[in-house]
Amino acid sequence: MKKALAAVTVAFTACLASTVSAQSLTVGFSQIGSESGWRAAETTVTKQEAEKRGIDLKFADAQQKQENQIKAIRGFIAQGVDAILVAPVVATGWEAVLKEAKEEEIPVILLDRQIEAPDDLYLTAVTSDQVHEGKVAGDWLVKEVGDKDCKVVELQGTTGSSPAINRKKGFEEAIAGHSNITIARSQTGDFTRTKGKEVMESFIKAEGGGQDICAVYAHNDDMAVGAIQAIKEAGLKPGSDIKIVSIDAVPDIFKAMADGEANATVELTPNMAGPAFDVLEAYLKDKTEPPKWIQTESKLYTAADDPMKVYESKKDLGY
Repeated sequence: MKKALAAVTVAFTACLASTVSAQSLTVGFSQIGSESGWRAAETTVTKQEAEKRGIDLKFADAQQKQENQIKAIRGFIAQGVDAILVAPVVATGWEAVLKEAKEEEIPVILLDRQIEAPDDLYLTAVTSDQVHEGKVAGDWLVKEVGDKDCKVVELQGTTGSSPAINRKKGFEEAIAGHSNITIARSQTGDFTRTKGKEVMESFIKAEGGGQDICAVYAHNDDMAVGAIQAIKEAGLKPGSDIKIVSIDAVPDIFKAMADGEANATVELTPNMAGPAFDVLEAYLKDKTEPPKWIQTESKLYTAADDPMKVYESKKDLGY
């Protein structure tokens, strides 16, 4: 009886120690900023996931500046956090600070964006296939316009960021070989509604008051929403006079779809933290090495997908 009781006590103590260990994790999170509804949702979901798991999350908003992210990461290293999450604002310039984290044996996980650096400097990257996202958007447009001549204007994301590079690449791959579809103009809208509207206004002026534009391809929904406003102010009908296809699947784009002002979006899930924390906890427990890339799903939504129902399902995620 005493042996059995001792065994139960040991098992309970081990379980308690494991629980305390998991709940005592401190993780730094360097977020790009709050430039879009999707970004706000990612922040909300990450905080919710940390709270659910008992993780002490140290949050730093970089306001879309890499120097702020590097400063935050160095601050996390100085605090001796157990791990660092970073959503990198651009793809290059990370090697020095990630080497510092590695020297202190602090694992780093990339969220929603990749970087150009040796992959031994980070534990894993939890992202969508951004080239695939662009290709899904391009494939939709190819099918939508058929043989009709179509001049596309492109609202790119932040210059040098992996989504801007890869979503452009995927879209161009999709329309390659379809000579009736051409990208007439392409410029960064910095992933923001304000800049998306501003750039779209310049595209409209340059392309016959918008009459020569067949479609807008925006690297995110927020720029698309800005473009929709510019199109309406020019006296045209977004969604019919000018097709709108974008990426992220934030609630406002579904409102636009319901109003007939947008046509398609490719979903980017804001829950990158769930898979990140799963692999982090496994790694810290027994050094289980995850794959270097954990891919999330990219799903196409169109106006045929009951957009207001989708909107209702998304609106509580912090967008």
